[in-house]
Formats: sequence, structure tokens, C-alpha cells
Amino acid sequence: MTLTVLPEPLAICRMEPGDPLPAWAAGPFLSVTRTAGELSIVCSQSAAPPSVTRDPDWRALRVAGPLDLSLIGVLLSIAQPLADAGISLFAVSTFDTDYILVKETSLPQAIAALTAGGHTVDE
Repeated sequence: MTLTVLPEPLAICRMEPGDPLPAWAAGPFLSVTRTAGELSIVCSQSAAPPSVTRDPDWRALRVAGPLDLSLIGVLLSIAQPLADAGISLFAVSTFDTDYILVKETSLPQAIAALTAGGHTVDE
């Protein structure tokens, strides 16, 4: 599988479930998930204000797609080498593909682990 590192640092933000989608939720990468318990926003780190609950300094790796929704084990094939290397991840999926977020400080180790696991990583 081929993964591409996206250039921009991201922040994972948490808001209350009834909060409106804020105007700052923007950028070339944006993921919004609302559940009964929270509103989660993944966006450009530069867009997320310090006043919101956020975890900054994440980098995304995009799985080359589009992927057929019936494929089995895509995330496992990526998560396993990262877990074996002691690297946590945050996964975001779209209709066409998957994105794996790792902390920016872990990015070199993540690339090495994924490459050792048989993946190709384009930086």
C-alpha cells in the first residue's frame, strides 16, 4: 500500500455535541464528526484557536485510493506496524480512502515502521 504524508500539521479538537460548526473549521484537510457525546474536528493546526480543547502537532498520511469499501484489513495493515513500534494513531476514513494521523514527533519512526511493514511512504 502507498501512503503520502500531507504537508500541513493538524489539530484534533473537541467541542460539546450541541455546539455549531465553527467558522474556523477549515483548511485543505477537514474532518467533522458529531455524536451524542461530542463534536470532533480535525483541521489545520493554524486554524484551531487556543481557546478550544485541542491536541495539536498531528501529521496525516493518506492511503492511496480510491479504496473499495469492501476491502478488509486496510487499517490493520497500517495499525499493526505502528503498534509494534509503540506509535499511537488517530484514524479518519472517507468514502474513497483512509487517513492515519500520528504525532509529528513520531513521524520519522512511523515512516520507518510502515516501510518495514511493506508499505511505500511518499514524503
